Amino acid sequence: MPGLNIKGMDLSPRRDTLDPIEIASRDEIAALQLKRLKWSLAHAYANVPHYKQSFDAAGVHPDDLKTLADLSKFPFTAKDDLRRNFPFGMFAMPREQVARVHASSGTTGKPTVVGYSKNDLDMWAGVMARSLRAAGCRPGMLAQNSFGYGLFTGGIGFHYGAERLGMTVVPVSGGMTERQVKLIGDFKPDVIFVTPSYALAILDEFRAQGVDPRASSLKIGMFGAEPWTIAMRAELEEAFDLHGIDNYGLSEVIGPGVSCECIESKDGCTIWEDHFYPEVIDPFTGEVLPDGALGELVFTSLTKEAMPVIRYRTRDLSRLLPGTARTMRRMEKITGRSDDMMIIRGVNVFPSQIEEIILKDARLSPHFQIELKRQDRLDALTVVVEARPDTADNLWPACNADMAGRVKGLIGITVDVRTVAPASIERSLGKAKRVVDLRGK
Repeated sequence: MPGLNIKGMDLSPRRDTLDPIEIASRDEIAALQLKRLKWSLAHAYANVPHYKQSFDAAGVHPDDLKTLADLSKFPFTAKDDLRRNFPFGMFAMPREQVARVHASSGTTGKPTVVGYSKNDLDMWAGVMARSLRAAGCRPGMLAQNSFGYGLFTGGIGFHYGAERLGMTVVPVSGGMTERQVKLIGDFKPDVIFVTPSYALAILDEFRAQGVDPRASSLKIGMFGAEPWTIAMRAELEEAFDLHGIDNYGLSEVIGPGVSCECIESKDGCTIWEDHFYPEVIDPFTGEVLPDGALGELVFTSLTKEAMPVIRYRTRDLSRLLPGTARTMRRMEKITGRSDDMMIIRGVNVFPSQIEEIILKDARLSPHFQIELKRQDRLDALTVVVEARPDTADNLWPACNADMAGRVKGLIGITVDVRTVAPASIERSLGKAKRVVDLRGK
């Protein structure tokens, strides 16, 4: 792993630049959360018909919140609630007063729409600047923004946060991979904002052009917008000789900027708890779990004006951990999503588990897909994975057998493995599509 002094630049954190709340006592943080939570519940109840109806149906009122633990009495918000109120029914202010609208892609159904007031946009830029500073970014650094711009929150969220911090932004967006590599060579950015799967595509292009990625100017990679593993971090850090920093967010809560890793520890994303209150619940019963227990992340916004969210179920699986580099709590790296989980003959399987196993085999590349099929009324799984360019094709059968054996030994299921030639799997320009469901075909 690279040290904090990398490629001639010291990325060590400066405590004197932190917001006071980042290193406040837990009692101070909790007092601020309670004050803001009372406001957020009252704001949602008074201004969003959905929340008035759901609170009334659950027999609760914002005045019932006396302690942080009382939040468990209030109903959850799910993605379907946002879809039922499409497009602007979840807004807490007239649409004419909303400064910006973002939306999901809608690839799995009606898109979810989110709105921002001017104050929300100011807060968003602030938490993004805080995230970037925690990741080692500094004023004056040059950042290549390879997240997509548009209705997706990633590109614009990083853009305004970087400008707020005082960085110089190159708004490349996703795609045009050859140009991405050329701009890195010409402009010499210190930082790249990108999904981990697209970073792999950029890495492939470096090698296709015969350019050493370790010799690039990149010192920090801000990776996010999709689950990725510690093994993938090691792959990207070694390939580019940079710090790979995890960051987490989701459009329904704010976009990127909900939490971010601190470069000095890289031990899970610190949640900016002064703006987003986290819970972890049992995904089946809804029971709130103690810190340290694995479950589904739930977030309540504490300061959002245009579209407050109360106990939003993310479907992301993680656990809450004590703070280290900051006093705010951390979230363990996302292990998967409850709606991405595959149940194969009674065993829960996540794409991240497959990724970790693949990355332990030096003959295989990180590019893979999982095919789900129906065989004899049971689900069957095939892992399609690319060989690395230096792996001879006569070794592919051994790769198949070894990979299948590791999956059986570590996860406990029988799978087929098909090793294919390099560049056979379609490259993602944003979030990778890891699972291809062929059961209805």
